Amino acid sequence: MFTTATSTAGIHGLTRADTEAPTILVLGDSLSAEYGLRRGSGWVALMSERLQGKKFAAKVVNASISGDTTSGGRSRLPALLERHKPKWLIIELGANDALRGLALAQTRENLQVMAQAGKKAGAKVLLIGMQVPPNYGRDYNRQFAAVFTDVARLEDTALVPFMLKGVADIPDSKRLFQGDQIHPNERAHPIILETIWAQVERWLR
Repeated sequence: MFTTATSTAGIHGLTRADTEAPTILVLGDSLSAEYGLRRGSGWVALMSERLQGKKFAAKVVNASISGDTTSGGRSRLPALLERHKPKWLIIELGANDALRGLALAQTRENLQVMAQAGKKAGAKVLLIGMQVPPNYGRDYNRQFAAVFTDVARLEDTALVPFMLKGVADIPDSKRLFQGDQIHPNERAHPIILETIWAQVERWLR
């Protein structure tokens, strides 16, 4: 299933100042595209609401597509940068690379190219890391997690090491996932927002 989600902070009753506010561009997959959720209940929409509530001068464009990989994001990003000219870029991609067995070297290269493109376009970049289930094996888990930390270090970007911290790594984690046990449910997304918000707030202060 492929869906897109596009949201803007304060979309109702926007003033001219709001529409001219700097943009946070979110480039992600189903974890950011509200797969299986009510519209407006995912972490990106919740971030938009918080930005509005705290009266931060920023709007959010969610360019996430369910099922997307780092290769897909890499191909889509140049046009998105040109169109939206974001001040901040959040990259949340890589989980589907692992699910499809794509080479880690290619995932690393794609993430690095996207980070470089964002910086070249004048955006500050946040890379959101992921981890894979234990059945992938300890060595692969370690190597996959290292892809995100290595790219963030090499490209000097901000990093959230694990998007699902407090969701997938707790004893009763099943209650925070949809029936497929892959996609977080509505109760999990406020937790995801808290994990990501600290860096977003640092950008805006």
